[in-house]
Amino acid sequence: MKIGLVGDGQMGQVLKELIAVDDTALFPKTPVMDAEVLDYPETPAVLIDFSHPNNLKKISAYALAHELPVVIATTGYSEEQIAEIHALSEKVPVLFSANFSLGVIVMNRLVKEMTHYLGHDFDIEVIEQHHNKKIDAPSGTAKMLVDTINEELHYKEVHGRSGVAPRTKQEIGIHSVRGGTIVGQHEVLFAGTDETLTLKHEAFSKKIFAKGALKGALWVTTKPAALYSMEDCLFGGK
Repeated sequence: MKIGLVGDGQMGQVLKELIAVDDTALFPKTPVMDAEVLDYPETPAVLIDFSHPNNLKKISAYALAHELPVVIATTGYSEEQIAEIHALSEKVPVLFSANFSLGVIVMNRLVKEMTHYLGHDFDIEVIEQHHNKKIDAPSGTAKMLVDTINEELHYKEVHGRSGVAPRTKQEIGIHSVRGGTIVGQHEVLFAGTDETLTLKHEAFSKKIFAKGALKGALWVTTKPAALYSMEDCLFGGK
């Protein structure tokens, strides 16, 4: 299966290395940030995007023109762009996830369960750590975890604290750390009276995201047009 890679940065190169020998990794003829439109040496079976939100319109145009499924692994989209992704999914299959680590997806499922049973009695804090080159904060994964928590609680989101900032009952604290070469670390803390419970995931290389994206790409090529998540891929949704 020929896979069209959008983005030839670190993640693009990791993906290329992981793609099986009998598959083909295709990069656009022109670097995607410089290209007016996407153009591949030959038409791929699926697109995997690890690039930049600014490339969304090019990706959508190419996917629609060739009726291709798309795996979107880029974060930092605006609300308007997310609406564009939803619109695209009405025409072609789109797998859109804030994180493609299989461990993180399972963690998110566990956070949902823990919130159901503990959320109203425990304070919840989300802490994420990434390398000093990451441009968006909080991370897309942290937002995903908070969204999962708020499916149950609908609490106020508080980003960091400074000065006189007493904690209120119905809030979720969100904290971002940036430094060094941290690949990615996410922690959800449930703090109750006289006890705490923590769920933590740490990434040690970018390969985990590439492996998840490839698994998702193989899966989404068998699906009709709709918006899918990695939870659908792992747990059999939709």
